[in-house]
Amino acid sequence: METKVQKKKAMLTAVSIYHYVRLIARSLTFLVLLYYYVMYRVQGGQDISEMIESHPVVLSVICIVFLVEMTLRFFPSRLESPGCQKQFAKNYVKTGKTDIVIQDDNAVMLVALIWIAFNAVFGMLHMKGILDDGIMLLLCSFYSVCDLICILFFCPFQSWLLKNKCCCTCRIYNWDYAMMFTPLFFVQKTYTWGLLVLSVALLARWEITFYRFPERFSENTNAYLNCANCTEKLCSHKKQLKTLWIQISRYMQERIKKLKK
Repeated sequence: METKVQKKKAMLTAVSIYHYVRLIARSLTFLVLLYYYVMYRVQGGQDISEMIESHPVVLSVICIVFLVEMTLRFFPSRLESPGCQKQFAKNYVKTGKTDIVIQDDNAVMLVALIWIAFNAVFGMLHMKGILDDGIMLLLCSFYSVCDLICILFFCPFQSWLLKNKCCCTCRIYNWDYAMMFTPLFFVQKTYTWGLLVLSVALLARWEITFYRFPERFSENTNAYLNCANCTEKLCSHKKQLKTLWIQISRYMQERIKKLKK
């Protein structure tokens, strides 16, 4: 019986599968763009954006996918993480408590400042002509992959700055697209600005909801955020990966000891 329960817990949920599918799709997109960027520069091309724009079908598919993803974030969805779904009234389940406990806003501001400063460096290099539009597009694609890595495997913002329990209680979950498309601020293209504007609108909606209904964002007042009600169950997979890493480290240490004898 115990084994069956453990196996059940280890199974991927629909939300987790959705994340993995997106990770694979975004990783492939990044690798394809990187390949074409390198090939295009080797052949003497000046800017990968010209190559992308010369293939309107590819450009349209990439833009539509992200536009659809962001648009769906404005509405409740069973396939999305509870981390971004807690903003909706339908997902507010009262615990009976009134003490709203939210992670320190100073840490939130620190995350924002670090991210702006970090990307400002790339922006200045772009304005000086050292980096072209292609690098900025590749940077966005790279960020999109990192976004899923943060959700599925390891999030530096969670571990080092915000100290939140998991993605469900993450204060900045819906900042992801705005952070992802930050480099597009420096790319003067209609389609890039379209993605950037919608991502900022998504962030603004999130922040306005947070300040109007903070009780929805606190595990202490919203039972929807409790582990028992989680539809994602990513913590169990992260623990499994951590355990696997520890086992690999121990194995390597034992092998090294044997080799030294």
